[in-house]
Amino acid sequence: MEHIKIYQSEHIVHGDLEIVVEGPVHPDKLRTLHMHPDLDAFRRPKEQHVALVEIAELPEGRIILARHGDTIVGYVTFHYPDDFERWSEGNMEDLIELGAIEVADDYRCLGLGKALIRLAFLDDQLENSIVFTTEYYWHWDLKGKLSNVWDYRRMMEQLMKSVDMIWYATDDPEICSHPANCLMVRIGKDVPQASVEQFDTIRFRQRFMF
Repeated sequence: MEHIKIYQSEHIVHGDLEIVVEGPVHPDKLRTLHMHPDLDAFRRPKEQHVALVEIAELPEGRIILARHGDTIVGYVTFHYPDDFERWSEGNMEDLIELGAIEVADDYRCLGLGKALIRLAFLDDQLENSIVFTTEYYWHWDLKGKLSNVWDYRRMMEQLMKSVDMIWYATDDPEICSHPANCLMVRIGKDVPQASVEQFDTIRFRQRFMF
């Protein structure tokens, strides 16, 4: 399968602040940047920086980032699901996970989340893929303005809907472990029906729930 990566960029200006949203970013460029210290939802910032470079080096991997100067203030990752996840069953070449999205606290009023994921889908570069994301409430920053789990869930749903991702049912135990967790999916217009059917078999291990 061909993984199409078409570099795009846009500038977001807010007063004297100018943010560049760009990607997919080449790993060599990523190495010249550094992480904002608030980007610690998944790992320590330096460790997450290493992880972003590693993802960018993958054939299917793509990093879309928001930067202020040479400081990364937000990012979103796309890659194949990890081997230990049920979503890797079948080794589907056209099943891509939107794995992590994070924006530093001081930059969350600028609409960077939507800008990041919208840029990833420009020029039909993911139309040959099923893109999915698994939302788990324990990854959410519930100490901020959105301290209610349902408010945060609605915010995440609206964010994903901005690129036409929709809620999909599944019997995955982790997602089913809390009603705020969810699976959201976007099926590209060039994805074959066979891949859609294979994804359905991964979503449901208990066939009677289909």
